[in-house]
Amino acid sequence: MPSTRTTRPRRRAATLAGTFAASLALLAPAVLPAAAAPAPAAPATAAGEALREVMFVGNNWDGTADVIASRGDFRRIGRVNVIPDKEERLRAIYLDPVKLAFFLGVRTGPGEGHDQFVDDMYATPDGTAMVVSRPSFADVVSLDLRTGRINWRFPVAGYRADHMAVSPDGSKVAVSASTANTVHVLDIATGRQLGSFKTGDKPHENVFTSDGRLWNMSIGEVTTALDAPWLDWTKGDRRITVVDATTFETVRVVDMRSRLDAFGRDDLSDAVRPLVFTPDEKKLYFQVSFLNGFLEYDVESDRITRLKTLPGNPATDPDRTTWVNDSRHHGLSISPDGRKLCVAGTMDDYATVVDRATLAQGPLVPADKPYWATVSGDGRSCVISESGADRVSAIDFATGERIATVAVGDHPQRVRLARVPADWTSPAAG
Repeated sequence: MPSTRTTRPRRRAATLAGTFAASLALLAPAVLPAAAAPAPAAPATAAGEALREVMFVGNNWDGTADVIASRGDFRRIGRVNVIPDKEERLRAIYLDPVKLAFFLGVRTGPGEGHDQFVDDMYATPDGTAMVVSRPSFADVVSLDLRTGRINWRFPVAGYRADHMAVSPDGSKVAVSASTANTVHVLDIATGRQLGSFKTGDKPHENVFTSDGRLWNMSIGEVTTALDAPWLDWTKGDRRITVVDATTFETVRVVDMRSRLDAFGRDDLSDAVRPLVFTPDEKKLYFQVSFLNGFLEYDVESDRITRLKTLPGNPATDPDRTTWVNDSRHHGLSISPDGRKLCVAGTMDDYATVVDRATLAQGPLVPADKPYWATVSGDGRSCVISESGADRVSAIDFATGERIATVAVGDHPQRVRLARVPADWTSPAAG
């Protein structure tokens, strides 16, 4: 079902002007299936049940998650209803005036007039359950992938759940409680809280690193209309909080404001949006509010080292208050060998692959409000969610061209690799 966004008219890349339009027209790819790579041997659960690798696609406005192939033609395999308890949750919200006020605030603010039912999702290591953060319901739930029933539910502090991350061993899931400036870390199998820590204003992205640390990026207020550069100070306390992933004690705080100033870009926002580490975790690349591009940060020297500005779309409204949740570009991934970056140019309606050594960009691939970027199971492709067109597209890291597209539900955002039982089919309720 097509999206019905009301906050801005849907714009197609074919409407771009000048040379930008010409380049996109020349590069507009046909929707072709990707060349299939040999699938790895299927792992198995402790009970001996074989697993298959897939991708979860969270359809935020639908309240569903599509399950698609993680490589090849990226075909749709099935769908999970992530809000089987919708009526129960709504009753509880309607009976509490404070909860109702925040529920409606999510709808009119970050939800662009829609309820937000799935922000992020991961599979448990044994492939039996999907763990989902649900912004409008301010919780995290575990869903049995066979039956679609809820295994456990964890209400987050405050009134909205946001981005998650899973520990390298798959045993812990971290979730941002955005209105409480808190990150909860839960046992992924039971939903029991293992610990929590405080962050800056509006915690957003979470990333576990191999040195036993957990990084959280707080983005401040992104739904206000105070978007002029000189009003940046009104957006709140934005910082990176790094904690020990076992004790949850803070080990480092990175204030990008001072790093941006030292780099000579005091005009840029310090709200760190999606980010990726290089395979050796010595550098990270990050997007910030309002920027069409990204920055490079050296972890050891604690300084910003490079900036890549990507083309602006002439059709993009220059009024920054029209950009969804302050995010000009929102979505970043890196190839497994660390040589290529893939950027979702959200408000500019394209995605592109960038050479990390030279920062040279590849073709500008037309995309309708791409909102996330991740890596395919075989590592050959960047997979983006096109939230404005209700589809997912795969872009080849080597050529920078689109190689596959698959239709999904209403307003796809997060896309995550996962494993499910090899014979899995949609639950009856899906």
